[in-house]
Amino acid sequence: MNSLTPRFWEIFFEVFEDLPRQGPGSKTCASEALALCRGLPESPAILDLGCGVGGQTMYLAELTTGVITAIDSHAPSIDRLRSTVAERGLSHRVVALVGDMASPGQPTGSFDLVWSEGALYSIGLRNALRVCRDALKPGGYLAFTDSIWREDNPPAEVKAAFDLEYPTMGRLEDDLAALRDCGFEPVGHFPLPDEAWWDDFYTPMEARIAELRKKYADDPEASALLDKVAEEPEMHRRHSGYYAYEFFVARRPAP
Repeated sequence: MNSLTPRFWEIFFEVFEDLPRQGPGSKTCASEALALCRGLPESPAILDLGCGVGGQTMYLAELTTGVITAIDSHAPSIDRLRSTVAERGLSHRVVALVGDMASPGQPTGSFDLVWSEGALYSIGLRNALRVCRDALKPGGYLAFTDSIWREDNPPAEVKAAFDLEYPTMGRLEDDLAALRDCGFEPVGHFPLPDEAWWDDFYTPMEARIAELRKKYADDPEASALLDKVAEEPEMHRRHSGYYAYEFFVARRPAP
């Protein structure tokens, strides 16, 4: 990722910050994952790590009556989430903070549920799992999504894309082993359906890219960078059978 230029990131965020969410997922999937978290308190304390602009944060606010602390390192995303929270009258239940997912600055053992969609890999999965475990109360739950390989020997363009973004990506059994090694009891898991990739993520992404192509019609560098961003949904169209987003739910054992 360090090889990407500042101009790439400028274009990247101009695309991604406008989207309903910054990765695959849906309210239906969030509800399914929550259903696996049996025995949560009536109003759980929830930590949402790597929240982006808060698409899943708002799902959690709708699906629970809990208090949610949402953390992301990208300040403009947190600004947008704060605006959404204020518009929806949820300031008493959702606190959005700029912070480091690797060191979220929250009291140890203070959350009933830690949630993270498509973000834990960015600080190394096992390191992230230890952070999550420390944040949870005994008996608390972790729910997260992670990219996994479905097939060996993916096409070169797929392998290159994930080597750039997530070089340590493994298979389903690797994530389950990591959970156990980091002190969790796996509860359940399921793959995100294809609509969870498209409805609130890739379809609006392609619409946003089309808008920006008009804006940057006379800027060859920006146009080339938009082409690069557009490779992701196009690769998914052609090769989605080789990889998946898996939703994992696990529990920190009670003493």
